[in-house]
Amino acid sequence: MTANYSEDSIKTLEWQEHIRRRPGMYIGKLGDGSAPDDGIYVLFKEVFDNSIDEHMMGYGKVIDVTQTEKSITIRDYGRGVPLGKLVDVASKMNTGAKYDSKAFKKSVGLNGVGIKAVNALSSFFKIQAFRDGQAKCVEFSAGIITEEKVLDTTNQKNGTFVEFIPDESVFGVYAYQSEFLETMLRNYTYLNTGLTIVFNGQKFFSANGLVDLLNENISEEVAYPIIHIKGEDIEVAITHGSRYGEEYYSFVNGQNTSHGGTHLAAFREVLVKTIREFYKKDFDASDVRSSIVAAVSIKVEEPVFESQTKTKLGSKDMGPGAASIRNYIGDFLKVALDNFLHRNPDTADALLRRILDSEKERKAISGIQKLARERAKKANLHNRKLRDCRVHFGDKHDLAEASTLFITEGDSASGSITKSRDVNTQGVFSLKGKPLNTYGLTKKVVYENEEFNLLQAALNIEVDMEDLRYSKVVIATDADVDGMHIRLLLITFFLQFFPDLLRQGHLYILQTPLFRVRNKKKTLYCYNSDEREKAIKELGPNPEITRFKGLGEISPDEFSHFIGKDIRLDPVRITKDDVIQDLLTFYMGKNTPERQEFIIDNLRIEEDLLEEMENDADGANAVGVEEEVEHAVEA
Repeated sequence: MTANYSEDSIKTLEWQEHIRRRPGMYIGKLGDGSAPDDGIYVLFKEVFDNSIDEHMMGYGKVIDVTQTEKSITIRDYGRGVPLGKLVDVASKMNTGAKYDSKAFKKSVGLNGVGIKAVNALSSFFKIQAFRDGQAKCVEFSAGIITEEKVLDTTNQKNGTFVEFIPDESVFGVYAYQSEFLETMLRNYTYLNTGLTIVFNGQKFFSANGLVDLLNENISEEVAYPIIHIKGEDIEVAITHGSRYGEEYYSFVNGQNTSHGGTHLAAFREVLVKTIREFYKKDFDASDVRSSIVAAVSIKVEEPVFESQTKTKLGSKDMGPGAASIRNYIGDFLKVALDNFLHRNPDTADALLRRILDSEKERKAISGIQKLARERAKKANLHNRKLRDCRVHFGDKHDLAEASTLFITEGDSASGSITKSRDVNTQGVFSLKGKPLNTYGLTKKVVYENEEFNLLQAALNIEVDMEDLRYSKVVIATDADVDGMHIRLLLITFFLQFFPDLLRQGHLYILQTPLFRVRNKKKTLYCYNSDEREKAIKELGPNPEITRFKGLGEISPDEFSHFIGKDIRLDPVRITKDDVIQDLLTFYMGKNTPERQEFIIDNLRIEEDLLEEMENDADGANAVGVEEEVEHAVEA
């Protein structure tokens, strides 16, 4: 046995080889560019953060970004990387100025890892430094130097230029979504007032910081003008909207901590405490935070994040010898928010009315809420509609991020998924049929309707999103008229009562193949007509072609191919351009004549509709809320 374990078994990998073999350790998931946290955007952020750090230290007021089909260039006008260290900065692990707290006190980057990961995972990587009339350029491929040259003189302004092309041999086929890059860059301007970012010729600039961020992203009417308060290392903007849920934008040292962390938890806690003390009333925390829209940005020395991609803060203090984050935020809000409310009595009155409205609604449904909870608790012990999985989102487990709940229509579809699923990470919730149209109803219906109550309990989102049990909530319906209608009704339900599920990127639509094309040697599954035609050409004359009309027609053995490693999911997103209330009012409200006129004007004949539904199953990068509504109404 020991003969199999010898000196030859011990391998030492070069730095770039280790990154290329284990990219997830450095950038999280790979992805194809259809989700904002896919690896190609992490690569961009790692380079761009270096330019932001220069700006935060007072060097450079403009950053130029250009994105083409596959490449991205970033040019800042900071100090420029020291020429003698240019190769080391791009290719030597644990090398970087961020270890020197005098040079970078409150930086974003990964302490000498980030840009090396970008280099290793790019088929082409170029870095140029301009310093005091001199310049140096180094080019790499997969982390290996291909060219290096020094210019003794240059008329270029000081700064750094980086260009990279993510390696398709690592990422597979990918495509940038300019929308994701634009959102990321806008956030950087909100957090760095005075910074101009030029993206493909379009200028982004913010004069009012987090106030601009909220104004840009809020589509509904707000209860009062935005409260904006700032301290030395903290900035906060707060208002209340008209929808259910809580919406937060949180940042640490300019990094968008999309999964929150200790700073956001502290903010949510001390906000309630401060408001209770101001009004001298012991409000329920849920009444204070219901419908809140807020942004909080803090700066921390040597922040500790819970993952390499820095989406959740783990630090509990502000830095060496500093106060705890909770105490710092608490002391700041206690003074700044209290002063603001005293100086702005109209805002204070409007905030109080919003809290009292939430309290009134909560008390109105408290009786049925108690009964519904007891009913759900009993049902969960032997709920035939929920086939749960073993690992859940939030568990301290390597598979927690993969936890998924499929919401299916009827026992036929759920049976196929249940038999072919991964019992560790994939659960199934089966609907009885078409759910209720919840538009215009109050949250009371969540408790009165047994199916909605059981779904809420399965997800564990009654109070807030903190205890969500699944990373991905996937609507799995047939690609027909009824399936689209059910899909729309579920999206309406989540938009009405749990919009945070969409805001935080947890809701998806499952794509399943429309066709199976096979001969005696090979079987190909096709998601649209183009794929079907290619499959026919590949397999030769007279292959057997089957069109799947529903999920129940796909056998469990086949279904395992579509919900495994090659699963195709379309995220359902809310964008700043989606005026949710207007959309739901038109498509789901009681304005039947207007909707009839719309349907007549957009009517499709059966053949066109069938083709459109097939094309709709194509690998679209994401399903926008408005697109989803339109598809269902056209159907």
